[in-house]
Amino acid sequence: MAFDFSAVSAPFRMQPGLRRLAPGAAQLTPNRLGECALVEKLAVLADHAGQALLCAPGFDAVPALRALSAHAAAAHSQALAWDGASTWHARHLGWSVHDGELRGDGPVKIGACLRALPRAWRAPALLALAFAEDFAVIDGATGCIPWLAVCLPSHWAPADKIGRHFAQVHAPVADNQTLIAASDHLARLVTGQDRWERFVWTLTPDSRLDQHPKRLDTTSWPAPAEAPAETLATHAYFRTERQTFIPMPEQRQAIFTIHVESQALAAAITTRERARQLHDALASMSPAVLAYRGLTDARERLLGWLSRRAGEPQG
Repeated sequence: MAFDFSAVSAPFRMQPGLRRLAPGAAQLTPNRLGECALVEKLAVLADHAGQALLCAPGFDAVPALRALSAHAAAAHSQALAWDGASTWHARHLGWSVHDGELRGDGPVKIGACLRALPRAWRAPALLALAFAEDFAVIDGATGCIPWLAVCLPSHWAPADKIGRHFAQVHAPVADNQTLIAASDHLARLVTGQDRWERFVWTLTPDSRLDQHPKRLDTTSWPAPAEAPAETLATHAYFRTERQTFIPMPEQRQAIFTIHVESQALAAAITTRERARQLHDALASMSPAVLAYRGLTDARERLLGWLSRRAGEPQG
């Protein structure tokens, strides 16, 4: 996983948690045919593109698209070729976009999906399919998010965030005081010269990457009578996000990347140390955070499972 487990800490706090990226650290992850992120993104863009591809009125997304394309082509030339102007070729997918026109002989479903989109969205959509990450643009001057290409949100709707200020975006988050207070500073920081990353995690009974509230059937934790701790753990998934920022200092903007992954809890907790880390973080969550993340009913059973895992030799 792209996730850094050191981000699981106690006491748990909703905070920015930004750290500078190491020189040469990758910010994008090429998709290959058949991979889960590609399959789920393709389904969203084929059936719900209007919920994923969004631009605020009057915003010029061309500089951001060029910056993202340049970064992707330089860092992952095996996955993406870009001529610096109007032609993109996703090598693993077998499709290209040239001046808004589609070319290639890759999988038919990918071609049909891209062809059905407005011309202006075909290149961004090709990038969205070529890489596991979702993308958004952050404007440092206004603190707003004027552009989104987000197929795999975590229980939030991109349409509710487009054009809104950082503080408004984080308003629904539980225990959000630190995030709200730091919003303007964060917007200025990530649109400067340096590259940054942060990590987010939760536990969920649903393994799907796409968790848009309008596309997600409610999946709740089984009741204690149906699933004691050991059984509940088999229904649990460790959902993570690695978020990075590709700076565009000349425009006072940044491209926000979101890499979502989901792994069965038992597969993610491979050592006693990890079990203890996760146990202590979960145990320290406030009631508001537990409710916000849908963990209230499962907390005690998950803590019991993690406690036993932490006390057992891992072979």
